Amino acid sequence: MDELDVLCVGNAIVDIIARCEENFLVENAITKGAMNLIDADRAELLYSRMGPAIEASGGSAGNTAAGIASFGGKAAFFGKVAHDQLGKIYDHDIKAQGVVFNTRPLDGPPPTARSMIFVTPDGERSMNTYLGACVELGPEDVDAQIVAASKVTYFEGYLWDPPRAKEAIRNSANIAHANGREVSMTLSDPFCVDRYRDEFLDLMRSGTVDIVFANEHEAMSLYQTSSLEAAVDALEADCRLAIVTRGENGSIVARKGERVSVSAIDIAELVDTTGAGDLYAAGFLHGYTNNRSMEDCANLGSLAAGLVIQQIGPRPHGSLRQAAIDTGLGT
Repeated sequence: MDELDVLCVGNAIVDIIARCEENFLVENAITKGAMNLIDADRAELLYSRMGPAIEASGGSAGNTAAGIASFGGKAAFFGKVAHDQLGKIYDHDIKAQGVVFNTRPLDGPPPTARSMIFVTPDGERSMNTYLGACVELGPEDVDAQIVAASKVTYFEGYLWDPPRAKEAIRNSANIAHANGREVSMTLSDPFCVDRYRDEFLDLMRSGTVDIVFANEHEAMSLYQTSSLEAAVDALEADCRLAIVTRGENGSIVARKGERVSVSAIDIAELVDTTGAGDLYAAGFLHGYTNNRSMEDCANLGSLAAGLVIQQIGPRPHGSLRQAAIDTGLGT
């Protein structure tokens, strides 16, 4: 198999995105700015109360894979959908982005996952996710050849919710390291960190994970500190490479005595923050797997994140490769 840049492993979710006012969140007991796991009945209720919406293939790691492909990188994705209409939409969308996606769909229930995403006027997104078929991702879905061929295997912290996925991730990490490859994860969400703090720390300290992505809230939650500096210091000690995103304040890269800080790009209008962290990871990993400097990697991440938050939906509408060329970051 030809060498791949990044294999992304995560929940294959179709996003259903609608705008709403702040009081809608209050009236429907939705936690603002977080990913809330819901059951099928709650999913039906929220869907019935949504205003006009758009459907787009999403899921954190899937968004990252699509971003890497948009930069011109070679990406693959492991994620479970069902053999249903939403599953067909997801399969089409991710392959159309140029991502290798060969995970066998699930025959029968549960259906393909979907996330009702409510975007408030400040651009913040509140996700309400029914995992559906995602919980069936397991070790049998790990294609060892793809893992071995990928420079970096990247997975989302959200994947720690469905239990069989943990075994798939650990198997993938073993294969990756046995072939001299690296493993990366994103902490995904402060609430996700609260659920799995000890396990996430063990993944880092045991060397199962080499590269960690976190936003500043996730990093501080991981170490239960109110000091960003203390959190970055701890991350630097616990993993080989740590990247902390800070929204409009840019990002910090820490690697064993090396620190790089870059600014966020200027934007015309904040429309929707959905996918910002996912696309940052795409830009950074595209640079990283192409031997770019840490500063270039971070700037590519900032570029991708800055572009995606100026549109509705979590995947790039235009070519990130061309955007990088236009801004002097292209190879």
